Amino acid sequence: MLKIFTQFLLLGLVSFGGPAAHIGYFRKTFVEKLKWVEPHEYGSYVALSQFLPGPGSSQVGFAIGYHKGGILGAIAAFIGFTLPSFLLLYVIAISSQAWLEQSLFIGMIHGLKLLAVIVVADAILTMYRQFCLTWQSKVILLVSSVLSIAFSQSLMQIALLVVAALIGATVLKQAPQTTPSPKGKVNMAALIAFLGLVLLSVYGLSSQGLTRTFADFFQAGSLVFGGGHVVLPLLESSVSGSMSAERFLTGYALAQAVPGPMFTLAAFLGAELHPQSALMGALVATIALFLPGLLLLLVILNRWRSLSQQPRVNGALIAINACVVGFLIAAFYSPVATSALLSWLDYLLVIAGFVWLQKFKPNIVLLVLAAALAGVAMVWFS
Repeated sequence: MLKIFTQFLLLGLVSFGGPAAHIGYFRKTFVEKLKWVEPHEYGSYVALSQFLPGPGSSQVGFAIGYHKGGILGAIAAFIGFTLPSFLLLYVIAISSQAWLEQSLFIGMIHGLKLLAVIVVADAILTMYRQFCLTWQSKVILLVSSVLSIAFSQSLMQIALLVVAALIGATVLKQAPQTTPSPKGKVNMAALIAFLGLVLLSVYGLSSQGLTRTFADFFQAGSLVFGGGHVVLPLLESSVSGSMSAERFLTGYALAQAVPGPMFTLAAFLGAELHPQSALMGALVATIALFLPGLLLLLVILNRWRSLSQQPRVNGALIAINACVVGFLIAAFYSPVATSALLSWLDYLLVIAGFVWLQKFKPNIVLLVLAAALAGVAMVWFS
């Protein structure tokens, strides 16, 4: 449990760039380096996370932790990956933000955004080589990337995933080259817990204080498909009566700047909503926002392992993963690249960093330090 927690804590400290980058970090660490998960199984976790509401990258991490150490491993993985960004956003919410406007800090964040460009590009290349081996999967990749760039709504992504699954199940069906898993069962305890909390959240909408906060954030976590950017309007409507729009957007911007999952925006909002009990407010809001997606993942995960080895389901997964690579390309274009590549020097640094990563495969901590120092140096010398 300690090893699982430590590995995810280290990633939680350095995983800048949002869900698309997190998929790259997880793959590099748990598939290529530690070999905790086979590439096919990792791909099935990524595919499953696309169909469930909630934070996609956190669900993938939760699944890896469950694969390695059962339910305690899943909890250890979730806490480790979420803790750094939770603490950062909580501390920022209760302290002065003057230091956030310092030029050197802004430069460091810019350098880390450049690192996100490199990591997402590496993830796209690696997953393309694994999942886009046929002309059909390459066509799915092309269509999903173009349509995701043109239409960024989550409904478009869901429609693309469904169409890709149908094509894969009929055209790309094949048995995976893996050891068969025993037939798993649906986790009824997790399903009952989810349904019970849904009813509790409906009741809580008529309450006040922490109960109302739990209800608002749990319902937002139950309805959001597509990650942190999509949850924004749901949360904004929930807190608009208690918080200014400027303060809300400040928290959203900070959630994009810190490492780890963007859903930890809930820590900032919870602390702001309950200034007299800021830590409790941050904890309740964060748990409520993450809990629906993690419970639903737990409901289906054991059953999913055996389902993913059936030829039709495996073909659907191949197509879905090709579709996900298209989503990564769209995320690489916007917001990852468009928010980070602002000058010719940025392009040079990204190219150099990508070559360094491909040729020498440095440790991720070394990459983070180099990116942060590069960002600070650009501000210092300018």
